[in-house]
Amino acid sequence: MKVYGDIRSGNCYKIKLIMSLLDIQHEWIDINILKGDNLSDAFKAKNPSGKIPVLELDDGRCLSESNAIINYLAAGSVYYPTERFLHAEVLQWQFFEQYSHEPYIAVARFIAKYLGMPEERRDEFLSKQEGGHKALSLMEQKLGNNDYLVNNQLTTADIALFAYTHVADDGGFDLNQYPAIQRWIERIESQPKFYPMGSDPN
Repeated sequence: MKVYGDIRSGNCYKIKLIMSLLDIQHEWIDINILKGDNLSDAFKAKNPSGKIPVLELDDGRCLSESNAIINYLAAGSVYYPTERFLHAEVLQWQFFEQYSHEPYIAVARFIAKYLGMPEERRDEFLSKQEGGHKALSLMEQKLGNNDYLVNNQLTTADIALFAYTHVADDGGFDLNQYPAIQRWIERIESQPKFYPMGSDPN
């Protein structure tokens, strides 16, 4: 099993984190999108969209989209409930992450951390703040009375949202405003086999 990605990317880090929690053996292949590694013919043969991460199974089949990958890896484990409503709740939070959270928090982080806040993208960075804080406020509301997002247990819903939330300050979002989120981050980081973002993936 191989993973193609950039460990500094939240969407790729999700994969590494769930694999660490489940002790799934794999080979990590670093893809540098700033150098265009993801645009090569060899990579596009695995994912025509040219996006990371990509999971390549031992039989050669490939799977893209980070939340689809973590759900595939977690299937049959405690991190991916099978009860119908709980399963739908996990998906609900993952859709929220992709449509209402990641487009603001991840993009602001990319502009500030990866690109070094170029002047021509400063207005775009500032435009992401309102949407990012709205997403964090909704999470804060849920986590104010719950240890985790679904059924008070750690699931791939939390893994999906943890990836960019715990480094949201890189994108200009002050997490001191969100004490319930901070406690949730601490709970996840205290998990056995927790894998910190940015560590050597191999």
